[in-house]
Amino acid sequence: MTLNRRDLLKAGIGGALAAGALGGLSLLSGAVPPTKAGDDSRWSRRAQYWRALAQDRVKCLLCPRGCEMDPGERGFCGVRENRGGELRTLVYGRAASINVDPIEKKPFFHVLPGSPVFSFATAGCNMACKNCQNWQLSQSRPEEVPARDLPPAKLVDLAKKQSASLIAGTYSEPTVFTEYLLDVAREGNKRGLRTVSVTAGQIARAPMIDLCRELAAVKIDLKSMREEFYRSNCQGTLKPVLATIELVRERGVWLEIVYLVIPTLNDSDEEIKDLARWVRTHVGAEVPLHFSRFHPQHRLKNLPPTPYATLDRCQKLAAAEGLEYVYVGNLPGHPAESTFCPKCGKILIRREGFRVNASNVTKGRCKFCRHPIPGIWA
Repeated sequence: MTLNRRDLLKAGIGGALAAGALGGLSLLSGAVPPTKAGDDSRWSRRAQYWRALAQDRVKCLLCPRGCEMDPGERGFCGVRENRGGELRTLVYGRAASINVDPIEKKPFFHVLPGSPVFSFATAGCNMACKNCQNWQLSQSRPEEVPARDLPPAKLVDLAKKQSASLIAGTYSEPTVFTEYLLDVAREGNKRGLRTVSVTAGQIARAPMIDLCRELAAVKIDLKSMREEFYRSNCQGTLKPVLATIELVRERGVWLEIVYLVIPTLNDSDEEIKDLARWVRTHVGAEVPLHFSRFHPQHRLKNLPPTPYATLDRCQKLAAAEGLEYVYVGNLPGHPAESTFCPKCGKILIRREGFRVNASNVTKGRCKFCRHPIPGIWA
């Protein structure tokens, strides 16, 4: 199926293409306006992945931060709170953004090309990237943004009503709404609708294993190959992200990696080569790597958009290190938007922005030379 921006707008579901995640609020009919803190009984439930400490304190085990909270306190993400010695998630079924996107927007290039994806998110994130494009959502507390009461069964109902081919946890950070995402994926699997996750990968091993049992694919935003970048730009750490990438691959879940190229911060030849070599060595040359264009926003407005030449250089460097599927994103017209067969070199999937113009993958193989092309094609 070919899906482009005009198709989405005709269907009345394309707001997020132009306006980012918050554009998806057009689908939040019946949304509840921002609420007072504590006025959240419909969305509050006992969290998974935590343990009790002395004096009614709790320790969250969802992500590497391991936040410890006194009664009444929340973790770094702002969506998990100690209430009377019990850790609770405040965003179960609390959809703050929903929309239908093309799968290429996520981006997944080896998952049902051209397909519409029902995308959803809650408020909150366990990182604080200076360049976050969805900061209005990710850096807000749940009570600060409108939300729709959309428990898993209703969400799957709505996704089917919108004729989506997949469901995606995306926009903010699916890690912080893991319980919600897990149950959406379980419900979707029961009803023949697969779920994918678009994440920064800053998650503990146990919850990621649980997610891998239910998810069809995972796209991980690898911000840099340098710990210092994670500390200074994201308030996060690199090592757990690399561990998550390896875990997803080990579990047999389809994996794609995105690297946002920020001028002067993570775009050196040395770092790009380190990235490509790590991907090839640790998860395999056939794992797609996307180099995405940076645009100044949020708290990182002092740098220019990534030049065409920089993205082109990164793509060529990674390909020269032996990676078979290296893409360029947010740069319509670049040849590396499209997929080429690594054996015969012929074009397999021709893309222009979010639009798929041709597909020459037949039953997971190159139409011309029959070389197997990894991904989810049906």
